[in-house]
Amino acid sequence: GSPVNVLHAGSLPNNIDELVNAGKKMGVDTRIFFARKANKALTFVDTVRDAGHGVDVASERELAQVLDRGVLGERIILSAAIKPDRLLELAISQGVVISADSRDELDRIADLAAGRVARVAPRVAPDPLSMPPTRFGQRAAQWAEHLNTPIPGIDIVGLHVHLHGYAAKDRSIALRECCNLIDSLRSSGHLPQFIDLGGGVPMSYIDSSEQWARYHDARNAVLDGYADPFTWKADPLSNTYPFHQSPVRGAWLEDVLADGVAQMLIDRGLRLHLEPGRSLLDGCGLILTEVAFVKTRSDGLPLVGVAMNRTQCRTTSDDFLIDPLHVTDSVNQTEGEELEAYLVGAYCIEDELILRRRIRFPHGVKPGDVIAIPNTAGYFMHILESASHQIPLAANVVWPLGEKDDIENSH
Repeated sequence: GSPVNVLHAGSLPNNIDELVNAGKKMGVDTRIFFARKANKALTFVDTVRDAGHGVDVASERELAQVLDRGVLGERIILSAAIKPDRLLELAISQGVVISADSRDELDRIADLAAGRVARVAPRVAPDPLSMPPTRFGQRAAQWAEHLNTPIPGIDIVGLHVHLHGYAAKDRSIALRECCNLIDSLRSSGHLPQFIDLGGGVPMSYIDSSEQWARYHDARNAVLDGYADPFTWKADPLSNTYPFHQSPVRGAWLEDVLADGVAQMLIDRGLRLHLEPGRSLLDGCGLILTEVAFVKTRSDGLPLVGVAMNRTQCRTTSDDFLIDPLHVTDSVNQTEGEELEAYLVGAYCIEDELILRRRIRFPHGVKPGDVIAIPNTAGYFMHILESASHQIPLAANVVWPLGEKDDIENSH
């Protein structure tokens, strides 16, 4: 069928090691918890498990599936924004670390523990004067007040934060604030052992800073009125991932831990936990989709229809900016007429765009050809996928065997 998500976990261990080794270089014991929400395929869970690392889960099904794959509860953190009682019951029973988003949620966990011990990491919302305000967590002073004595049924094992964006400076500020809260909690009889920085570990989709600069020059020329739009209905694409950035992963983590931050963790004997998704899945998959038709809109605008929908290569960003690859079985691939067209999808609405930029086919394109969208394993395949119109979701196939991922049989 089309589309097909092709998965290969070969790069994942190296991406993990880059972060662990950067932490080690700074003297900090760094543990990795793969953000399961970035991709639902179980091949990645198995790879992380076999590498001796953990998983961050955001729902009951994610947690149950990870437990079924043999990941120990102590190597799982539950960071779900909404936590029904049934989910909390499962987490408590399996010794999973629970990120408590509020004081009320922590009290619910204590009530549910009922004679057992729940392992909890309060989620800290850093000072909004130092970085953008966040809906996740509560202020350090609020936690210090609420946890001024031990709470029956609650083991405060660490602290957790969930920050927007990718700025190393914000992470450094959050770590300093959390270290101060750790001191307060320990003086109140708690024994936290780690700070979990959540996700937001940056990566680059392209090596060339020049290509990224040229894209922005072209975009700015359109916005300033000096060039014709190259996007659908002149969409400004104001909210996109930084497809080239530096530093990333290991070098970025060294920046986070610089200027005495690493020493603050070392002095307190604290581990650093990270929950990367996208940056762990760098190089781990692509989307294949079949060309269904080539035509023009009523005003003559060229369109290439592909057998997928826009939710199958989309995050909360405006667009995916890496050029796709054109795969054809044409005997002579250099004689077709050049075409610049928009890729449109299966949903019956006017703005059903797979990519919102015009795509150039130097030698044309025809039905039956394949469009490959590279490096989409991190979020683009699954975070927003929809089966509207009752069109089946994309199959997830593990390369090189060509077998469907076990998530296809999971209920």
